[in-house]
Amino acid sequence: MKVADIMTRGVISLAPEDTLRKAAELMLRYDMSGFPVLDRGKLVGMITQGDFMRRVETGTDRPRPRWIEFFADPGLLAAEYAHTHARTVGEMMTRNVVTVGEDASLAEAVELMERHHVKRLPVVKRGVLIGIVTRVNLLHAFIAGTPREQPAPLGDAAIREQLIAELGRQPWISPGSVQVAVEQGVVSLTGTIRDERQRAALRVAAENIPGVKEVVEDLREIDPAVVG
Repeated sequence: MKVADIMTRGVISLAPEDTLRKAAELMLRYDMSGFPVLDRGKLVGMITQGDFMRRVETGTDRPRPRWIEFFADPGLLAAEYAHTHARTVGEMMTRNVVTVGEDASLAEAVELMERHHVKRLPVVKRGVLIGIVTRVNLLHAFIAGTPREQPAPLGDAAIREQLIAELGRQPWISPGSVQVAVEQGVVSLTGTIRDERQRAALRVAAENIPGVKEVVEDLREIDPAVVG
């Protein structure tokens, strides 16, 4: 799937001159955690619930001892004051907005969200906002990609073949370190692992194969330092 397949269109937006009260009221009314800010149709910023965490109205602005302020960067202090005392969206919004194109893959969108620690990505086309991708959109994509009915169960030989092939594609398990046997849908895993988290990953890999009824394992964890 691409971003265009799951993005929300007809996005509610704010203008730089809108008041922060209006922004807060819209967030509550529509149960939204943030809005894009448009100036004559052009995306110029984002405002989110996080921007309201440090505000003079709630007493959560950053009071500091006077001696610390004496040594602090005046520019930083000024920026903090502007943020905690701002009255308009344009004065408090984040200006350097991370965006994504409509033809980008969902993997690219998720990578951007993780790298920049954001919960939403405005989707732009030639500088114009055409939609937004949020974590809710990704939930819808997950549901769309999950089959309603379970596929037909595989036989023992097919289960073993598919699991061995899957493990062969994974970088987190050494080739030949784990042996696989299957009998009447019960997968037996024996061998060695170097990290306890590999145990859970092996179980997940097996349980994702249709026809697997149970996973039993006798995996011995070894110290990577000893092995070299």
